[in-house]
Amino acid sequence: MIHVKDLPAPSDHYPIRRALLSVFDKNGVTEFARELHRHGVELVSTGGTARALTEAGLPVVSVDDLTGYPEILGGRVKTLHPAVHGGLLSRRTDPEDQAELREQSITEIDLVVVNLYPFSQATAGADVTDATAIENIDIGGPTMIRAAAKNFFFVGVASSPDQYTKIIAEMDQTGGALSMATRRGLAAAAFDHTALYDTAVSAYFQRAHGGSSDRFRLDLPLQQTLRYGENPHQEAALYGDTSSLFETLHGKDLSFNNLLDLSAALCLIDEFKDAQPTVAILKHTNPCGVGTAETLTEAYRKAFSTDRQSPFGGIVVVNRTLDLATAQAIDKVFTEIIIAPDFEEDVLDFLMQKKNRRLVRTLAAASTDRTRDVRSVIGGFLVQDRDAALPSFADLKARCTVVTKRQPTDEEWRDLDFAWRVAKNVKSNAIVYARDGQTIGVGAGQMSRIDSSEIAVSKGQKSGLSFENSVIASDAFFPFADGLLEAASNGARAAIQPGGSIRDEEVIAAADEHEVAMVFTGNRHFRH
Repeated sequence: MIHVKDLPAPSDHYPIRRALLSVFDKNGVTEFARELHRHGVELVSTGGTARALTEAGLPVVSVDDLTGYPEILGGRVKTLHPAVHGGLLSRRTDPEDQAELREQSITEIDLVVVNLYPFSQATAGADVTDATAIENIDIGGPTMIRAAAKNFFFVGVASSPDQYTKIIAEMDQTGGALSMATRRGLAAAAFDHTALYDTAVSAYFQRAHGGSSDRFRLDLPLQQTLRYGENPHQEAALYGDTSSLFETLHGKDLSFNNLLDLSAALCLIDEFKDAQPTVAILKHTNPCGVGTAETLTEAYRKAFSTDRQSPFGGIVVVNRTLDLATAQAIDKVFTEIIIAPDFEEDVLDFLMQKKNRRLVRTLAAASTDRTRDVRSVIGGFLVQDRDAALPSFADLKARCTVVTKRQPTDEEWRDLDFAWRVAKNVKSNAIVYARDGQTIGVGAGQMSRIDSSEIAVSKGQKSGLSFENSVIASDAFFPFADGLLEAASNGARAAIQPGGSIRDEEVIAAADEHEVAMVFTGNRHFRH
């Protein structure tokens, strides 16, 4: 254990007499420096920051003059010097520290104003090189931030332009000093800043050079505090940045459950980004109906026809700009959220008449392929690659194997592709019946595949739909022939499933007996 000196307690307030400014993000730094100068603070600075302050007419002491050494190695070494870090780390209540400073002619630094190179942005591109990454790894900046934060008993540290106004406001009230509470808060924010920076650097090396880390790091900013979680007695918040994926144009803030449903909706519609106009209606993260047609209006009619009860209070997502005719059809049923890549101008005016309905626009960057799937479990997290959107119809067909004597017809192939994309986004055990680009019945989340099939048929029959000449999709293999026989008895003429059961031959024989064409994909899509 490191010995802790028995020193007098630091004062609650310490005046700011000297500040060192060296920032990459120069937003507001000139104005901040001018306010510090108004309080009589000596300004020490480096490189581009010093030039900006000098051009603004402020008196600036160069770090070169402070250390007695010029910046070297193209600016790589400029603040890594005892004259800087001695001034930052000295304890004002330690006589030995103070004597050493006098012996070395080092003057204390009371405030550090530093923010770091934008490493994440600089290394975001797919073609980024190690050379670019290396030049954006800041050394002196994090070192100064950490030194000042470590010594928060005596030193303040501003690691974000967002902090400038609060610092000046307190100095105005105290005659140029910062309180212990403020210094401690600034230190906490500073360590957050450097931790996030180091995490970004570590993530780059993991991403660029492969290999798995023996630690899982999740460091995301608070985006929004939510009213509550799944239930009113649970507190909840959203962390991360959804700004590149979607934007809310109208209505109340999205709730915890809304965000879960919206995420499921984006994953589902991503399967149809290159398809004809497509509409999906979701409830509790499951699609209760999906339709594809020549127009969005017809696609919505198909989706709604699958299950006429469940859409009340649900979510509608479309893959085309939402037109007025479709919006009017959707408006006949209470809908929590409507999601589209865009809205015609008259559509927004029409839909905004209901003030609490959320209208969400998906953005060009919205893709479910680019993030990892992280879920909490008791005691930790499960992390996996996200189950990416399926390939094009032609590619998917080429990957499949027809295992029965009868080949699917062209129409059946299209419906199999459609049903498979929907089933991938239904809670397991998942069974989807479809025909002519329309879900006929959806069975989700049951303990047995037969139960899911029975529910799917029951829902379709309640809506007056026929299952004759339909296709069936199962997210995982049929463990017994009974599931296939159930589908055949309901009118299914083709089936798509992963295959891989020890009873595959039995299931194939049942399909041949009933002249059902069956396709194995080789990949299952459990959604637990």
